[in-house]
Amino acid sequence: MTYSQLTSSELLGIRTLGELKRAGYQSKSIKQELRDNLITRIRNKDNVFPGIWGYEETVIPDVERAILSMHNINFLGLRGQAKTRIARMMINLLDEYIPYIEGSELHDDPLNPLSRAAHDALAEYRDDTPVAWLHRDERYTEKLATPDVSVADLIGDVDPIKAASLRLPYSDERVIHFGLIPRSHRGIFVINELPDLQARIQVALFNILQEGDIQIRGFKLRLPLDIQFVFTANPEDYTNRGSIVTPLKDRIESQIVTHYPKTIETGKKITEQEAVVKTEQKGLVKVNELAKTLIEQIAFEARESEYVDSKSGVSARLTISAYESLLSTAERRALINNETSTYIRVSDLYGVVSAICGKVELVYEGEVEGPVIVAQNLIGKAIRTQFLNFFPDPEKSKKSKINPYAKVIEWFGAGNQMEMLGDMTDREYSARLKTIDGLDDFVDMLSAYASAEEKLFMMEFALHGMAEFSLIGKQSLDQGMKFQDLVSSMFSGPGEDDDDYDFDDDDDDNNGRKPF
Repeated sequence: MTYSQLTSSELLGIRTLGELKRAGYQSKSIKQELRDNLITRIRNKDNVFPGIWGYEETVIPDVERAILSMHNINFLGLRGQAKTRIARMMINLLDEYIPYIEGSELHDDPLNPLSRAAHDALAEYRDDTPVAWLHRDERYTEKLATPDVSVADLIGDVDPIKAASLRLPYSDERVIHFGLIPRSHRGIFVINELPDLQARIQVALFNILQEGDIQIRGFKLRLPLDIQFVFTANPEDYTNRGSIVTPLKDRIESQIVTHYPKTIETGKKITEQEAVVKTEQKGLVKVNELAKTLIEQIAFEARESEYVDSKSGVSARLTISAYESLLSTAERRALINNETSTYIRVSDLYGVVSAICGKVELVYEGEVEGPVIVAQNLIGKAIRTQFLNFFPDPEKSKKSKINPYAKVIEWFGAGNQMEMLGDMTDREYSARLKTIDGLDDFVDMLSAYASAEEKLFMMEFALHGMAEFSLIGKQSLDQGMKFQDLVSSMFSGPGEDDDDYDFDDDDDDNNGRKPF
């Protein structure tokens, strides 16, 4: 049986260099190890990066090409684009265990020793040199680049305490205290937000990346380190906080540009996977697909908003936090009303404002408006965008001979108002929506097969959508929303009675609209 065919328990049973040699162990660089294991995974049709959605045809192929090329990698992208997550998942491409000389702080390869301690152990014990095993999870090191990071932190420095305790002069390499990078020998080393690293510290990485060695305070010391480097950077950093010095960029062989989800469905997969939904919430709150879609649409609207700084980006953490807040908003209402279950409401979306405010960086105009108003504006735009996927276009309906919204508009035009308070009981919520003439029948025509709870959701969705298209008025209250009439100059005259609605009219074509 060859070394590669040994099970984990059999490997862990090997305790000396002699036993390791007899098993047929051969040294392999970490980049070769990543390459070999990736080739096996690709041939077996395995998903190399499970749970990374939206990158299947873009980022993931670039990462695989970089690993096959045995390149160091720089992930360039805005915040919340899974850069660090992909780097962390690269450990799954490492062997489960690798041997190292027991006691060596750099986890020296028994057949290719690096440190003075490892050489001394081999000289003394030869084939009886003790061997230990390092799990793949221990071969990953991550450092966030901050302005206070020093060369000593990353590379190392002379340790006067070690020199004194060992009674060695400062010229002896044994007095060196190695930094994070040498200690990552035979592993993956990640520096997040590389541009935040001071230029003089970036310069210290030149030799490591190009020649694979380090220099510490003038020591004539060459350590051919074996490391897979991964860097992450935000394009915003290049202009606001710092930059990657040109010679360092030149030494990083592959730069991979990440991006946000390109479709609502991809965003929903990410949110559903990452959101923390409590066990009690699963049994208490019922959520439909449209509510999940609206949460994702908020992020899409934020990325296009004139109030939000596009250079900063809108992280996927916005939708994750917003979805968690959406469920908590409904849960809180049910708890207040002592209800054993509740169905999500459109008005619950306004309970996620606090989750939105901290996730977007506003430009000057947005700061003038205020983060809460901007968040409410984004929710309104999300409703407006998705409204057209379920209801006739209000702009076309205004010009049509038969206006499907006419009866609802007439009800508000008669001076009626409707307050939709956030903490209403389910019974009161239903009663208030059904009070509005024509709303029930109108929604029933579009969602004939919906459940009673889904239908109520769509009735409220119709009200919010009509308000966004200025068919009726909407006013924010401390406890919810109030729907009312708009002055007659803001909309065309009332249409025909809803008994004559024709959703197949050329101007109000409803074909192809999404089922609820």
